[in-house]
Amino acid sequence: MARILLVEDDVDVRPVMEHVLLSAGYEIDAVATEADARELLARVSYDLVIADAKLPDGTGLTVADDARENGTKALIITGYAFTLPHGAFERYDVLLKPLRPTELLDVVARYLGALPDSAATGS
Repeated sequence: MARILLVEDDVDVRPVMEHVLLSAGYEIDAVATEADARELLARVSYDLVIADAKLPDGTGLTVADDARENGTKALIITGYAFTLPHGAFERYDVLLKPLRPTELLDVVARYLGALPDSAATGS
């Protein structure tokens, strides 16, 4: 089963994204800050990191950079595309909020190269 780190500080968005990913069969750790994400990345192996670009204590780009250094794929989500630093779109795929659940699942499946376990078995 693919393991995903979701880094999203919006208390209304994070549980919805977490629910969509869990329902699709992914194993999810969800945190709200760059510090918490970096701490988990130092201890846990992930298949994918999905990070909000704008976090209360930093940026998802820093989290994504850390993930890539460990060989983990990373995806950026944001509602503030015009405020991203120069080069962000060249370094990462960026999904714009609001996200549709199907859009999120399609991109995650593409990044991971396969469907989650429950979708593959039809359960």
